[in-house]
Amino acid sequence: MPMLGLGTWQNDDPDDCADAVETALNTGYRHIDTAQAYGNEEAVGRGIKNADVDREDMFLATKVWIDNLSYDDVLSTTEESLDKLGVDYVDLLYVHWPSREYDPEETFRAFDELVEDGSIERIGISNFEPEQVGEAVETADNAIFANQVELHPLLPQEELREHCADRDIEIVAYSPLARGEVFDVPELSEVAEKHDASEAQVSLAWLREKGVTAIPKATGEDHIRDNWESLGVELDDEDVEKIDAIDRTERQVDPGFAPW
Repeated sequence: MPMLGLGTWQNDDPDDCADAVETALNTGYRHIDTAQAYGNEEAVGRGIKNADVDREDMFLATKVWIDNLSYDDVLSTTEESLDKLGVDYVDLLYVHWPSREYDPEETFRAFDELVEDGSIERIGISNFEPEQVGEAVETADNAIFANQVELHPLLPQEELREHCADRDIEIVAYSPLARGEVFDVPELSEVAEKHDASEAQVSLAWLREKGVTAIPKATGEDHIRDNWESLGVELDDEDVEKIDAIDRTERQVDPGFAPW
């Protein structure tokens, strides 16, 4: 799984979304993330089709929404997602939230079946707290590959990261720029100035130092390229310590059905 990907949450203009995916892939990105609930799987599929990159060279992920987590619905809606995306399989399929129709036994029975028939390569979970992570690991026959959660310098999620690391579960960070809040953090600005980089690039580099995969949303070519160039930012121990010491815990995504 490439450690930098393109997120598509709230990129709901079909043409803009398709263009962003195509631009990202042609820039060098190989990890694209979407979800049933985003309403843009068809646009993502169009961007994939238009890009000068072979499907086999991409890492494509989508998520099953909380209303579709019964056994039958997982199977039927995943097939719909594959049709919309225009692909035969996805590299990673997530349970979007452990909520509403989520039943570990039934949900993961369907996910395991999708692995066995080749529709998905890996099982993911999203927005799972340590208790739900442990339950998922015990329930699914196949390994849980990744947990996608909100994670950034203002919400470091140390306990959850350690919990997943102990179970060999990758962490994928959504909203890795705290929905723009990172641009107003003095510590990040100081590190950014030191490296002649943007606060966004520093935040993404910090996540990489933590072994976390980031999927920042970007639509315009400039933002897509700016995030991509974060791969060239190398933080030293002093930089990491300064960012680690930011004493703020601010969650940007907090729906009423969240498990915390």
